[in-house]
This record gives sequence, C-alpha cells and structure tokens, in this order.
Amino acid sequence: MTISKHAQMRINERNIEIPRQTWKQITDKANEAKKMGVTESLIITNNAALIVGTKKNKVITVMNRDEASAQVFTNINGTIILD
Repeated sequence: MTISKHAQMRINERNIEIPRQTWKQITDKANEAKKMGVTESLIITNNAALIVGTKKNKVITVMNRDEASAQVFTNINGTIILD
C-alpha cells in the first residue's frame, strides 16, 4: 500500500498514528475489496478514516475519527470497518 503526498501530509498535520498491524489489516481488506469490484473504499479504524483507491492500492486521504464523523463521503463504492 502506498500513501499519496496529500494523505501523508494529513497524517503528519493531524498527528494520526496507525500501527503497523493496522496497516496490514488495511492492505488486506483493500485487496479483498478490490477482488469484489470496489474501486474507491472508505476504511474506518479506531482512530482514523482513510479513502483508498484499490486500483492503485493507494491511500488518497486520511482524517482522524472525530473529524470523519461530521463528513459526507462521496465517490466511494465500498466501506470497510476495522475494530
């Protein structure tokens, strides 16, 4: 999984920490979603929400979970919730 410059900037600005094990889950679930035909996925973790383009296996943007609760997400065709 690669992270866009925009997403990396957001991670840094918002001090979002995503553990290595969570990155593995994100990658695994994004790959699973891709096999199901999902091209743009919203992935929600305990502390973050990520938009992932599954075609290029790339994180497009990231926000913290509190920020995500007030957002409307568009142009996605799949959602993954990681507990």
